[in-house]
Amino acid sequence: MPTHDIFRVALIGPESTGKTTLSRQLAERYGTVWVPEHARTYMEQLNRPYRETDIAEITKAHFENEKRVMQKARRLLFTDTEFIVSIVWAEEKFGHVPDVILELQERHPYDLYLLTAPDLPWEPDPVRENPHRREYLFERYRKALEERGLPYGLVRGSGDSRMALAASHVDSAIKALP
Repeated sequence: MPTHDIFRVALIGPESTGKTTLSRQLAERYGTVWVPEHARTYMEQLNRPYRETDIAEITKAHFENEKRVMQKARRLLFTDTEFIVSIVWAEEKFGHVPDVILELQERHPYDLYLLTAPDLPWEPDPVRENPHRREYLFERYRKALEERGLPYGLVRGSGDSRMALAASHVDSAIKALP
């Protein structure tokens, strides 16, 4: 049950699994707004290899963006990525998670998580770095959700069927609200 007026839905999953597309489509379907992934913008502007401190900065900035966008939300808010992705990213890349990310994750869980499966073709771009580890990362995200007892729906398939499945998870979660 949400502890706030806006039902927040986070899309998480490995790279190139359609999180951005689904976030945009779901926001349109439900007549609300979505929060783009801040990491992409940050990394595209970074003129050096990223560091652990960059992951913390990205995560904090994403959260601040979300707070701003939430003011425009109508009942629902969709966000392209969230804290668990940052946790796994920091663990995988640096073997350590900055405390600020762990604190944000603990204090601000989402009402529903949509976990996107790596069953779409890999689409390379300059900020993606794990084309051969998508299944492994998918399982890391699933395990993190389950260990924390967080509500999630698995999103598989492509095109309209992928979108329909995501929307069905959202509809079911909303109907279950008191």
